[in-house]
Amino acid sequence: MGFFDFFSKEKKETLDKGLSKTKESVFSKISRAIVGKSTVDADVLDELEEILITSDVGVETTLKIIERIEKRVANDKYLGTSELQKILREEISALLAENNSEEISNFEIPADKKPYIIMVIGVNGVGKTTTIGKLAYQYKKAGNNVYLGAADTFRAAAVEQLEIWSERVGVPIVKQQMGADPASVAFDTLSSAKSNNADVVIIDTAGRLHNKINLMNELTKIKNVMKKVVPDAPHEILLVLDGSTGQNAFEQAKQFSNATEITSLAVTKLDGTAKGGVVIGISDQFKIPVKYIGLGEGIEDLQIFDKQAFVASLFEE
Repeated sequence: MGFFDFFSKEKKETLDKGLSKTKESVFSKISRAIVGKSTVDADVLDELEEILITSDVGVETTLKIIERIEKRVANDKYLGTSELQKILREEISALLAENNSEEISNFEIPADKKPYIIMVIGVNGVGKTTTIGKLAYQYKKAGNNVYLGAADTFRAAAVEQLEIWSERVGVPIVKQQMGADPASVAFDTLSSAKSNNADVVIIDTAGRLHNKINLMNELTKIKNVMKKVVPDAPHEILLVLDGSTGQNAFEQAKQFSNATEITSLAVTKLDGTAKGGVVIGISDQFKIPVKYIGLGEGIEDLQIFDKQAFVASLFEE
């Protein structure tokens, strides 16, 4: 069975297209770095280091990759530049595999978690509400009864946007008036979802990276109130990051990690940027599994992150 036999042709095409800018940028630079060279020497490694850093893989992760390649070059004196991409692919695959996150292949929910509650966090503008809408679509498509909670009550636009998605996907939404207590909205959402036998509940939260104490207090309050309805809620805390912002996405992950526990990541807008390396760096540095990647505007363009498929697409000739 071929590697992509399990991976639908449409998903592979979406992945390839979404990563095309990163692929073109990184590999055209690597090709220029090794032209005329016959061996992987210090100059080649210096240029490779710069290429990875400018592709937003991140300094620490880049240094790990370079160190691994240096060891392989030292062990094989006849290693040529023609093999560099193969080695790079293998080392990036190995690095992603070390983040021992559970691999998922579909939008099923754990049998013992009903309703399965996802609290979504992230700053304004990263594609948070759009990600929630696409998640709702995928979970509903998988046969689940889905509820949305509009707990970002500080922006009227956030509630309106979530309402549009609820209508588009065909799932109920629970909301209150502008400026209402977000925890109250979360409580009402879970109460309604539970009484209506919902399978999945997705709670939107305010997209403000205000000071750490306020953020921590607000998110803690929402979580505590939800526990009154479902004792082990939330089951997932999903941080949405905009991949096109590169290093700023690292900083947001750091700030939110300091304010609350994060169990999974969604990296959006990868189709519009050459900064796809940010997925590698964030996965490595934060040891929080990247669960979803956004590869376009279409409702189906949110994919479950498959490490092997990601690296294969990035390095495919």
